[in-house]
Amino acid sequence: MLTTPTPDNPLFCYDDKDPWTPVGEGVRRKVLTYDAQMMVVKVAFETGSIGPPHQHVHVQMSYVESGAFRVTVAGATRVLRAGDLFYAPSNVVHAVECLEAGVLLDTFHPMRADFV
Repeated sequence: MLTTPTPDNPLFCYDDKDPWTPVGEGVRRKVLTYDAQMMVVKVAFETGSIGPPHQHVHVQMSYVESGAFRVTVAGATRVLRAGDLFYAPSNVVHAVECLEAGVLLDTFHPMRADFV
């Protein structure tokens, strides 16, 4: 994990070097990189797994890398597939249900200190 730029690795992180952390039934995540202002996290879901309704101060943008998800943000629900994205503003309730096993790439501003 690249937490801050260093002389030997100033700009890059490598997915295969970051460990997965289980975070719920059928859900695991890995923090790819972060600094005080931004964090990028990969979250893998098995079919049927849930990211329950929640909210946080962080602004979140999530890119669907693979799979299919039923996503609810601020009471609006849509089915998203690979290549789609959702935006969850600060303190807005959002949730996901995995319809087909897949991966979300989450970006947070500022970084989530609770993830490290």
